[in-house]
Amino acid sequence: MIIDIHAHPVLYDVINPDDEILSFRKQQFGVFKSGRVPLDFALRLMDNAGIDRTVIMGADYSADSPRPLVSNEEIRKIVDAAPDRFTGFASADPRKADAAETLEKAFTELSLSGLYLNLSRLHMFPDDPRLEPLMKFCQDMDRPVMFNGGYSWTPDSPAKYSEPVRFEDIACSFPRLRICLAHLGWPWHMETIMMLMKYPNVYTDTSLIYMGTPARYYEQIFCREMDIDWLQNSFADKVMFGSDLPRWRQVRAMEGLKELPVRKDVLDRILGSNAEVFLGWRKKDER
Repeated sequence: MIIDIHAHPVLYDVINPDDEILSFRKQQFGVFKSGRVPLDFALRLMDNAGIDRTVIMGADYSADSPRPLVSNEEIRKIVDAAPDRFTGFASADPRKADAAETLEKAFTELSLSGLYLNLSRLHMFPDDPRLEPLMKFCQDMDRPVMFNGGYSWTPDSPAKYSEPVRFEDIACSFPRLRICLAHLGWPWHMETIMMLMKYPNVYTDTSLIYMGTPARYYEQIFCREMDIDWLQNSFADKVMFGSDLPRWRQVRAMEGLKELPVRKDVLDRILGSNAEVFLGWRKKDER
């Protein structure tokens, strides 16, 4: 199974019934020139890229915004429209007093599969005590957490809050909690590599900040700034395919990964089986 572990459904038509809501999402997410995307077209794009399942992220910054960017109920609505193609991650604004209750409802009533947090947009460092109840609940419920790592395109999102090494306390304090530091933590990708190698519960994804084509940038990061054998021999089980849709086209990210000079077993892990472990669908020894 090929899994895109990192996509944002902010433009999908099923949650954008009018132009006012769509405009709000475009401004908040920072995709100013994009338009509404019909869900059947999104599914055809997945087919074109050879992707079996896409993980879509909710986003809640409602402590300083009139509504969540994408609510948990809206994520559930998209998943219900194509349950064999989408897996939904919840979000909860940790700055709000009812964040834990919001997350509990997302897991127990809406049956969402993980938690997404962009601490840069929330202006929170990973050691903020307001995160602890959410991390503990995710660990207790065996739900993974996707964090924005490093740079974020989202407006009003200082990168300092998402520097990878700052997540060490979470990795240590919650050793059974699977966390992903998205975007390889760029521009601190060497810190991310340290985290991958040191902590069994830390993962990353390939939704990098491309300059040029994805193929060229993957080659720059994995073959020049590091040795490709680092990936193949040291953390092949920690990297997952992620596109960061709609910022990047899934098919281009997929094509770029397939151009990397890696063994087939490593590529297969990146494209699917690592995500299955991260999502809790299988254990590492069940590949």
